[in-house]
Amino acid sequence: MDASWYIERATPRDAEKGPQIAVARALWHGPRPMQRPRNPYSSAEIDRSSHERENDERMIELASSGAARFVPIDTERNLVKTGGDPEPVFLQGMMARAVVSSSETKIFLGYVEGTPYFAVDVTGLETPLTEMGEFVDLRQVGALLFAREGSILAYARGMTYWHRRHRFCGVCGSPTRITRGGHVRMCTNEACKTEHFPRTDPAVIMLVHHGDKCLLGRGKQFPRGMHSTLAGFVEPGESFEDAVAREVYEEVRVKVSNVTYRSSQPWPFPASVMIGFHAEAESLDFTVNEDELASARWMSREDLKPENLPKDGSFFMPRRDSIARRLIEEWLGHEAGPSING
Repeated sequence: MDASWYIERATPRDAEKGPQIAVARALWHGPRPMQRPRNPYSSAEIDRSSHERENDERMIELASSGAARFVPIDTERNLVKTGGDPEPVFLQGMMARAVVSSSETKIFLGYVEGTPYFAVDVTGLETPLTEMGEFVDLRQVGALLFAREGSILAYARGMTYWHRRHRFCGVCGSPTRITRGGHVRMCTNEACKTEHFPRTDPAVIMLVHHGDKCLLGRGKQFPRGMHSTLAGFVEPGESFEDAVAREVYEEVRVKVSNVTYRSSQPWPFPASVMIGFHAEAESLDFTVNEDELASARWMSREDLKPENLPKDGSFFMPRRDSIARRLIEEWLGHEAGPSING
């Protein structure tokens, strides 16, 4: 067996333990596909079975079955066992029934290898769940989870976030109720009955390059030393490619061409999907828009070799669970240096 692909799919912590551990962990994803590995939080192994959402009786049956697993969410945080390698906590059996019965928000996520999964919002409820783990921001542990686990937790987080912000109808202001397995909220006003569907905000994220250099920026909210690719939300009536050109020009006054799609990544922090591109700058001249960025700099492939990066904490690469890092590594042709979280 060629272990290289499986090692590539393993988490950084697994890879450090050696090829045997890396292969064992990555085999959880199934047989080797013919395409590039997916970005974190975007596993295709969740069968969403959208046709079953229409059947309320089927949803009740699945949620009541002993096989169902529930993903608890507390204020956009996921329940995870910490202290060693992080592991998500999925509720089953008596514990699940006790928690689920007290929650108003239960969402059918789909099946994983035939097992039904639901998200359950426990925000504000008194439960013993903190005895089983710790509620944490998924970004703290996402890079260390199995791809499938991270995807389930991200999916649950995104759906509960949407529900918490759509309790009232945006048309008439009346309360809404959950239907179709948690994938629709319907207005309770008989004269309105507007159906509201989960939304995700598309954002473009792009590595701008010119010859042997790429342009990395620092957002004002970034941790000290962190640099990343440029990014921004897509506006109504705008194509992804046009959004790339507009955002780059807005942030650094650089014109780009040859905008090329690379991959995408769900990013429910709080509610986005990132569409990744490479783009060629027409020149090396740039001017930072200080309303958008704290700073920006051109970095060569030589500059970005891990051994050449500053050791004083003044420069870090993007997070290991982000598409930004993948865009850079694809351009570099090798793994990038350390990120702010290792």
